[in-house]
Amino acid sequence: MRKGFFLLASLSGFMAVALGAFGAHGLKSIAPPHLIEIFNLGVEYQFYHTFAIIAAAFAAHWIKSKLLDWAVYLFLAGIVLFSGSLYLYTLTGVKWVGPITPMGGGCLLVGWLLLAVAVWRDRVVDGN
Repeated sequence: MRKGFFLLASLSGFMAVALGAFGAHGLKSIAPPHLIEIFNLGVEYQFYHTFAIIAAAFAAHWIKSKLLDWAVYLFLAGIVLFSGSLYLYTLTGVKWVGPITPMGGGCLLVGWLLLAVAVWRDRVVDGN
């Protein structure tokens, strides 16, 4: 297990719960419903990728590949860029963050591909 990755995932999980609670309770008085939905989408994707980082942290026990590390780095970048841009847009309304969101989505997609390649390559080597 990679303890550093597990620590980062734990902190991301904490932030996702806190932001989710803020979205459910604190945003009602300051944001319209469509912006709250956008904020909640950020929370949802942060949770998904927090769990992916936890899985990668455990998988590192069996899979010895730098691709696994890169997958985690891309998941983290994706959380910051994708979810972070949705949070920022909801709270500020600034439109310039719009192009950042798909860059974060791209990081998340490439992270999943790298995770798959790391597993595939390890599978080929082990013969399982």
